[in-house]
Amino acid sequence: MNNQKCSTLYQKPGGRTRIIQCIYVVGFMDLFGVSMIIPLLSHHVKALGASPTVAGVVGSTYGILQLFSSTIVGSWSDVVGRRYSLLTCLLLSALGYGLLGMSSSIALFVLARIPVGLFKHSLSICRALLSDLVSEAERPLVMGHFNAASSVGFILGPVVGGYLTEHEGGFYTSSFTCAVIFLANAGLVLMLPWSETLIHRKDTNSNNSNNDTSKGCHDSNCRKSVLNCSHANSHRPVSPAETEPGSRAAPRWREVSLLQPAWRQLSSVGSKIHTVASSDMWDLFLVRLLMAIAIMLYYSNFSLAMEERFSLTPKVTGYLISYSSTLGALAGFLVGPVTQLYGNNMAALLLHSTLLTCLLIFLYAAAPSVAQVLVSSTFFAISTSIGRTCITDLELQRGGVQASGTLIGAGQSVTAVGRVLAPLLSGLAQEFSPCGPPSLGVLLALAAVGLLLVRIPKWDGRGRTKKNQNAE
Repeated sequence: MNNQKCSTLYQKPGGRTRIIQCIYVVGFMDLFGVSMIIPLLSHHVKALGASPTVAGVVGSTYGILQLFSSTIVGSWSDVVGRRYSLLTCLLLSALGYGLLGMSSSIALFVLARIPVGLFKHSLSICRALLSDLVSEAERPLVMGHFNAASSVGFILGPVVGGYLTEHEGGFYTSSFTCAVIFLANAGLVLMLPWSETLIHRKDTNSNNSNNDTSKGCHDSNCRKSVLNCSHANSHRPVSPAETEPGSRAAPRWREVSLLQPAWRQLSSVGSKIHTVASSDMWDLFLVRLLMAIAIMLYYSNFSLAMEERFSLTPKVTGYLISYSSTLGALAGFLVGPVTQLYGNNMAALLLHSTLLTCLLIFLYAAAPSVAQVLVSSTFFAISTSIGRTCITDLELQRGGVQASGTLIGAGQSVTAVGRVLAPLLSGLAQEFSPCGPPSLGVLLALAAVGLLLVRIPKWDGRGRTKKNQNAE
């Protein structure tokens, strides 16, 4: 009898494929709708009579709310399940964009941004759901395809939004259209074949006895129908390391039904966040922060730098940005083959993609001609796309898919910190030179490379520190 225990979500092949494909559609429509609105927000808030300072404060509302809510909502999805949390986020986001379509004053505009800032985490939950549905080997490929589908939506959305804006009441039409898109996404999620989903645990562990294995895999909780696609690990066998004081082994996560009291849900959410916060994952989160700021510095004054350095018109710069964005979307399809080329060694792939990103930022900062900028932009889009997938995969490897919502949410919170810091650092760097922001980005990327060079030798094959492996 095989030594197997519960660890990975399994589904009938047909239902599993349909869910994955539908999640790709949800990701595409999500960013398609959002990107219709993003370019129009600053113009609309100024049209409402806001001063530049007030417009800046109002614009930061969304980012601040995302900073604090990403981890909480991600952890909540681990507690109540992907289905309920995803539906909640989509419906409340639709409410927010609907209110945005009715905003005739700054107060209503701010009010409309609150539900979106708190609950616009549908993409994070989709990624957590995909990590539940596929094996660890398949995850980079599926995540890459999801990122590609989402990026295509982000590219096409502004085209439709710009067209609608040319007509009278264009902003309000775009906002209501976005709300309808989110409602359609919620309907799609509701119709997914959740009832075909079965929890089947298949993590091999030769240290467990056959009796423990039989109990773990034949328990009714290992094969129950999961209508909300959440984890139910309260009956899985526990490795000795998980019971040792001070051990940093992957924690046990227990499902709490949506019908449970709010205090119990909050308690479970707090417990999950505390477990991740106290884990030995600071190096991955720090690399994510450094690279997020470096990449944002690269883009922060791109249009202005192209005009000052090479006298490019905004139209030509726009073509260059669109070219880079398109390549970034297509690069999502390269993640799977590149991962296989590296033998699923995500740590080495992260190091090399980070080093390549650092080099490309440097080439852009020192570029003597537009041709060199074009070359650096080409490979920059590819390296950053692969790097984002690598860092997410390593976080899930180290923390375990049982906490995928919490981990992905924590990663989004770290990225949100970068969004807050990058504009400030960019402004300071531009005081010295148009090349100041990317030059600072090179230094931060170099710091990330140095950190990886120091930490990777201490990791095992799953991105966890070797001392933790020995303790298990």
